[in-house]
Amino acid sequence: MNMLETITNTETLKRDFSMDITLDQTVVPSEDVVSRIIEDELIIVPLVSGIGDMDDELYTMNETGRAIWSRLNGEKNLRAIAADLVEEFSATHEVIEKDLLGLITELVRRKMVVVQ
Repeated sequence: MNMLETITNTETLKRDFSMDITLDQTVVPSEDVVSRIIEDELIIVPLVSGIGDMDDELYTMNETGRAIWSRLNGEKNLRAIAADLVEEFSATHEVIEKDLLGLITELVRRKMVVVQ
């Protein structure tokens, strides 16, 4: 399970891991995106240009991505979200935490989520 692969689009992901996201931080979706579940797929739609890599691009997330996105409400920090995911998916704490931080870093880079 590699959560970085849960966000997909037509362009290859460009990873910038220079941001310092920690498990003690909370994260919420940006006010500049909306998300909907359509036919069991989470669709994220930018409301303004400059979100993601291209204007008017749609993003989708698989089951793992939906599990993460649904928990990004500012109530739990990333460490607590990772603990929840360990219970839900068959992976170790270390793998979940690493992949979660990777996905959140990518979402921050794309301005789809905000660290609080």
